[in-house]
Amino acid sequence: MLTFIRSLTDNFIDMLSQDPVRPHIPVALRMGPNRDIFVLKGEDGNPRAITCTSYQSSVPTDEDELFAQVEQPDVVVFYTIWSYAPGAGRDLIFDAVRHIKETRPEIKRFVTLSPPTEMARKFHIKNGAVCFRQNPATVNYEYLA
Repeated sequence: MLTFIRSLTDNFIDMLSQDPVRPHIPVALRMGPNRDIFVLKGEDGNPRAITCTSYQSSVPTDEDELFAQVEQPDVVVFYTIWSYAPGAGRDLIFDAVRHIKETRPEIKRFVTLSPPTEMARKFHIKNGAVCFRQNPATVNYEYLA
């Protein structure tokens, strides 16, 4: 089941400290306008995977661009994802994309701000993304809608 972390009192808020990709990003930056934190919960109510997103008007090349405040976003950026169960990261990405398409029709692009690692490349390519752009310290993969 897809759910969200919406407040500092959410049951899953402490799990953000387990982010293996960008643990240095403060919780306060992960929440707020044009931001979502998706959680894929299992039948037992425990999280199976978590991803943090930012809604932007362009594809960011680094973290400095990731949190720009924009009035009319049309790009969602998945900037971190981790899972606690095999296949849960894939399920979460697909469920989040489906949810965004249903609730935010203005969003036309689904991209990542990924580390330039083989693990990230394999994950995104295996799940249907294409490499959109390689930046000095990051890679943008795009999930074609």
